[in-house]
Amino acid sequence: MIFPRTDHLIDLALEEDAGLGDVTSRAIFPAAHRSRGFIDAKQDLVICGLEIAARVFARFDPALEVTRLAADGERIRTGGRVLRVDGPTGAMLTAERTALNFLQRLSGIATLARRYAAVASGTGVRIVDTRKTTPGWRALEKYAVRCGGCVNHRSSLGEHVLIKDNHIAAAGSLTRAVKLARAAAPHLAKIEVEAKTLAEVKEALRAGAEVILLDNMAPAMIRAAVVLIAGAAVVEVSGGVRLETLRDYTLPGVDVISIGALTHSATAVDLSLDVVAVTGSGSTGQQRSRGRAARASRA
Repeated sequence: MIFPRTDHLIDLALEEDAGLGDVTSRAIFPAAHRSRGFIDAKQDLVICGLEIAARVFARFDPALEVTRLAADGERIRTGGRVLRVDGPTGAMLTAERTALNFLQRLSGIATLARRYAAVASGTGVRIVDTRKTTPGWRALEKYAVRCGGCVNHRSSLGEHVLIKDNHIAAAGSLTRAVKLARAAAPHLAKIEVEAKTLAEVKEALRAGAEVILLDNMAPAMIRAAVVLIAGAAVVEVSGGVRLETLRDYTLPGVDVISIGALTHSATAVDLSLDVVAVTGSGSTGQQRSRGRAARASRA
């Protein structure tokens, strides 16, 4: 899926990596030299970003023909092929790293999101992301979260009101912050308030918050907060929740758990492009190269 500014990101990345050309590929391969390459998974993963990777190749050189062999959100086993590229060898290898950078990063997020979604499966609790994203990549990274089976929280500050501790401190009180936000926010906007203590939960309820974010509370305190809220507001839990402790927080009465780690701590997965056939530059028939040219360029 292509989002606004995606082409700009691709252009920035290509300029960063190949703005001065590719001296290695240019020296080795004449313009007529053509190859076929495949992007393969080197580990089990959830693939994401195939259209973007394909766009990198096409944007660098329209003569590169890309065939997607999988779909975003699909679980890929080690050794599975996800993309085929045919065309000028030099252009393919010049665009390779940029395409892989997008694909590995987004697939890493999708893979991690799938793990969180699997742990929460059957609990009725939605796992959502946060705004802790790579600058400029937010739309892409939130798309990757969805491909992994989790859900998006707000994508910008303009989507709904979320009153956090610094808003409360600067406004003078939680109640005053809610009152000011209610007076100025659009009539359809919900008011969400961050609460760190049970006293703040009570104050948020009295102020009329529609969503209460229980921040960095232990499971026992969350249970107590849920009893206080008693269905009067949506309950979001955030802070200190890790994959290995997630089930401790998927408690009755909790609606949403927000996990910043979905985007800020996801590890890029292992994917690589290997040239498997050379079909141009005076070769007789197909010559099996098994990625020698690709590995030389990748180094």
